[in-house]
Parts: sequence; structure tokens; C-alpha cells
Amino acid sequence: MGRIEEFNALAAQRAEDELTACCAVPRWAREVAAGRPYPDLAALLAAAHAASARLTWPEVTQALAAHPRIGQRPTGQRREDGWSRGEQSGLDAASDGTRAAIAEANEAYERRFGHLFLVCAAGRTDAELLAAARARLAHDEATEREVVRGELAKIAALRIRKLLDEPA
Repeated sequence: MGRIEEFNALAAQRAEDELTACCAVPRWAREVAAGRPYPDLAALLAAAHAASARLTWPEVTQALAAHPRIGQRPTGQRREDGWSRGEQSGLDAASDGTRAAIAEANEAYERRFGHLFLVCAAGRTDAELLAAARARLAHDEATEREVVRGELAKIAALRIRKLLDEPA
């Protein structure tokens, strides 16, 4: 899309649609879109972060449903599918053993917490992603929910930068 000025000029529904690709929660997208015009990217990112902090747990689980498992990159053609493939590129060189270990960690995590393991994978290696999944299995539910919220906010911010073609 390009620059903040273009984002500010979008019709409300179009802005919400664009933001939904960043975080798949309609209320979040509405709140962030309603804050326009933003003077700069930093203000937009601050509003997105604040809206992320206000998500209810059911909304967080709604957002989780839009994300693939780590190691199972989507094949779809939506913009967010392409973003996800790029974000998980640290797994491109993973060995079969590491891929199997990540799949096992995903399954253990889902059994433990009842939802998919979400991590901002951009710039992280296969070993880092595996270590994060294993480490987070030790969290209690309240701690893990806060970690998930933080990871969701990081992914939304990364995708807003991509939406505006800004460097991460």
C-alpha cells in the first residue's frame, strides 16, 4: 500500500480490511482504523499495541485461528499467507529431525494450553523456534496467555510495517 498518508486516506472499511490482515480480530481493526489520521508510523504502532492489550482472551483465540502452526506454512494466496511464509523462512533449512521436533513441541503445547503455539517467527532460526516452544511449555496458563498476547502484538506490528512498506 505504501506510506502512512495513504493509509490515513483509506475509506474506513478498506482500512479495517487491511488491518484485519495484520490481526484477525474485527474489533481490533475497527479500533485502530478509527484512530486515523495518524501523524506517523510510530503513532499507528502505538495505537495497534494499545488495541492488542485490550483484546479479550476469546478475541486472542480468534486471532490465533488465523495463524498456521510453526513449521506448517500456509499455501494460500492471501497477503497474510505470504507474510506468514516469509516470517517462517528461518525453517527453510531445518532438518527433518528439527521439523519433527517442532511438530512434537506444537502437539505438546496444544495439549498443555488448548491452543496453537504462537511466536513471532520473523528473523528466528529453526533452533530458536524449537527452543521457544519447549521453554514456553513450562509456563503456567496466566503467564503463557500474556506471552501469547505479546507475540500477537509483535506480529501485528511487523505486518503493519509490511502493509505500509516500512522497514521492520
